[in-house]
Amino acid sequence: MRKGWIRYALFGVVLGVLLPLIGPDSAQMGAVAARQIVTDVRVRDPQASSSARAVYTMLAGLENDARAGRPTHTVIGQHDELQNERYNATYGDYPGRKPPGYYYRKPADITGRFPGFLEVDLGPGYQQSSWGVGEPRPYSAAWPSCRPYWGYTNDAVDLAAGVWEGMGSASAPRRDCSDGATVTLPGNGGGPAGIAGMSFHEPYPGSPVKGFTHTLCRNSPAAHDPKWFARVVTPGTAEQHDLLVDLSFLADHLSYLAARDVPVLLRPYHEMNARDCAGGFWWAGQRPELYRKLWQTMYDYLVGTRGLHNLIFVWAPSPWDGKHGTDPWAYYPGSEYVDVVGVDDYSDTPERPFRGEPWTQIWYRGLARYDKPRMMAESFHVPLSAAQPATLTAAPWVIWSVWGSGLTKHNSPSDVQRTYYASAILTGGTSAQGGRFDWGSLHKSSLDR
Repeated sequence: MRKGWIRYALFGVVLGVLLPLIGPDSAQMGAVAARQIVTDVRVRDPQASSSARAVYTMLAGLENDARAGRPTHTVIGQHDELQNERYNATYGDYPGRKPPGYYYRKPADITGRFPGFLEVDLGPGYQQSSWGVGEPRPYSAAWPSCRPYWGYTNDAVDLAAGVWEGMGSASAPRRDCSDGATVTLPGNGGGPAGIAGMSFHEPYPGSPVKGFTHTLCRNSPAAHDPKWFARVVTPGTAEQHDLLVDLSFLADHLSYLAARDVPVLLRPYHEMNARDCAGGFWWAGQRPELYRKLWQTMYDYLVGTRGLHNLIFVWAPSPWDGKHGTDPWAYYPGSEYVDVVGVDDYSDTPERPFRGEPWTQIWYRGLARYDKPRMMAESFHVPLSAAQPATLTAAPWVIWSVWGSGLTKHNSPSDVQRTYYASAILTGGTSAQGGRFDWGSLHKSSLDR
């Protein structure tokens, strides 16, 4: 079996070299889409945790069903912006602060069913210097938590664990030392209720404030120093030291989840294919070979240095429509560093799909060549609506994740219900709440490995 892994890894290296040189060829997409993909994440990480193996095998199975033309399913997902829920009174569908996990719970309020996938965001912070000062965090004595506006990171980790492990009617209330608030996370049935992911809107390395404005390229040194990004990915530089400090913050929280064998779909350094520095995050619009070094540095630190084997790595460019993003192929880090490929699609709407093609199909088709499960990583819209009732027929993504408050801002309750009650959709929660997948069996299969 080990020789098979080596052959597949070598194939991935070759593919990673060739893909930057060629764009998607629609004439070849049918043959590419029909190829079956490897279903064992140990091809990338021989030490992958039992839970990561179980989740990846499930996602790869859904992808292979779609490629073979068999009936398949899509896991409906939801992103939850815990920092905005906790601290931004203007955020969401009513004025005032929201309880943490509000948008994880919201689909259940509308439909009686939870999302089958939840993505939380550990970054970008909330306008505080460094990563905070004060009392130790529950997850690492090295990182404090009592600075104002930082308690949401504890909520993010707890909620991710609660999706995989399950929470009852609600979590046990706790006092947040950052502001004295009493925090209670929403219950999801008491048993395993889905799979979890994490994004990391990392402020630029060395930034004086950890907040969203410092994630933007135009506010980073890259905007006026063309050599700065190269120093970030060069070992031994002060800039790379700052990068590793940020990654250690991420790793400390992921380590807590790893200790509980909670698998995490980690989606870092997304939307890298912006046209230039003015159009995205500090890692976007850079030279592709330097971006690939950034990803590889991140990967080597998390997996190699920190020994995190509960991770499933998601690479997600913006749509290559010429406005939101350019062709992303040269930015692909390589099959030996990526498990799932996706897209953050804000380029079109169900009413006005790009170029009049079936909605999202062009991005789905373009990602087929990577031989990975394909994921709609961000969208304001649910996949099934009155305008597009057959989206998943043309593009059966393995996961479709709706971004935060977009659930209520851009979708009618009837379209949310249409999606959550569709036969092709896998929802979350327990069967008692109308969940259409036995997440407990997936959880058990990971324990049996």
